[in-house]
Amino acid sequence: MQNLSLSEIGLLILMFGLYLLPSLISFLRRNKNYPAIFLLNLTLGWTFLGWIAALIWSVTK
Repeated sequence: MQNLSLSEIGLLILMFGLYLLPSLISFLRRNKNYPAIFLLNLTLGWTFLGWIAALIWSVTK
């Protein structure tokens, strides 16, 4: 296994943070549907439509 450089580790952290952005937004906004948004983001966030749906849901009341 090859060693990861510092920039590669930083990129992985950035990508992971972007992937979970809808969950973070709903958590910070204290959305009552946070658990459902987190599950949607976790399971379907890898699809573009699932991520967009979670993002829209996280910013609505």
